Amino acid sequence: MSDKPLPQHPDAPTRESATTFRPVAEGMEGHVNVYHPVLDHGFIAVKDYMGDDVSILQMARMSYGKGTKGVSDDRALLRYLMRHLHTSPFEGCVIKLHVKLPIFVMRQWVRHRTASLNEYSARYSILPDEFYMPEPHLLAVQSKDNKQGRGDSLTAEQAAEVLRILKEDAQRNFSTYHNLLNADEDGNAIDEDRDGIARELARIGLPLSTYTQMYWQTNLHNLMHFLRLRADPHAQYEIRVYAEKMLAIMADWVPVTTEAFRDYQLEAGRLSRMELGLVRDLLAGKASMADAERYGLTKREIREFKDRFGC
Repeated sequence: MSDKPLPQHPDAPTRESATTFRPVAEGMEGHVNVYHPVLDHGFIAVKDYMGDDVSILQMARMSYGKGTKGVSDDRALLRYLMRHLHTSPFEGCVIKLHVKLPIFVMRQWVRHRTASLNEYSARYSILPDEFYMPEPHLLAVQSKDNKQGRGDSLTAEQAAEVLRILKEDAQRNFSTYHNLLNADEDGNAIDEDRDGIARELARIGLPLSTYTQMYWQTNLHNLMHFLRLRADPHAQYEIRVYAEKMLAIMADWVPVTTEAFRDYQLEAGRLSRMELGLVRDLLAGKASMADAERYGLTKREIREFKDRFGC
C-alpha cells in the first residue's frame, strides 16, 4: 500500500474555518482528518486533539500564557519532567484517533485500558469482506528463544503455501458469514425465500484477520506508555507499524516532548539493582563480565546485558 496519506474519506466532515483561543499545534493541523494507510487495508487518522508542548508547561507550572521563562528553560523543564517520570503534566494533552485494524491487533491494543474507545459493531452493521494478509517476507517460524516472537523467515515456497491457506480460509469464512446472513456486503438479500440469522450470531465464525474500526481517545501520558511497549522492536510487527505512525504524528504535535520521550524513555534503558552494582564495579575495575553471575544475574539477564552494551 502507498505511504501517501488519503485526504478524502467519508468520515472526514468539513467545517467552517473559525478563530479559536485554544492552543493550536501547527504540525498537528496537517494530520487532522488525513487518513494514513497502515498494513494492507488499515489506516490511522487524527480526528481531534487538545494541547501542545506549552500546555504541558502550563500544567507543570499551574500558570497561563507562554510560561514565565525563556524557550531554553521551557525545553529544559519538559526534559526534566520526562527524565524524572512525571505524569500529570502530560495528561493535559489529549488525542482522538480513528483507526482501522485487524481484530487480532485490536485485541493487543485494548490491553491498554487507560483510553476511551468505541468500536464498529457487527451487531448493527455487516462487516466488509476485508481481512489482513501479511507480506511474504513477514512470515516466519516460531522463535526458539522467545515464546511470543518470530524466528527464521520462511522460504518463498513455504510463504506462498501459508498465504494460500490463510486466504482460502478467510474467503470461506466470509462466504459462510454472508450465507448465514442471507445478505451480501451491501445488505441485499441473497435468497428472497429465506431469512438470515442475526448479525450478532453470523459473525461468530469470522477470522481474527478481519478488519474492524474504532475511535480511540487517550491523553499524552498514556499514549507514551502505549508507544513504549508497541513501538519497541520486540512488539509484534502488525501493531508496531501503527505505533510507529502514531509516534511520527506525536512528533508533529509535541516535538520537544517527543524528543525527550525518545531520549529518556523510548530509546533509553533501565538497570536492575544487580546490573547497577555490576556496572559500578566494572567502571571501578573491581569486576569483569566473568563475575556477572556473582551479582545475581541469570544467564538470560547476562546475555541481554551484553547485547545492550555490546560487550
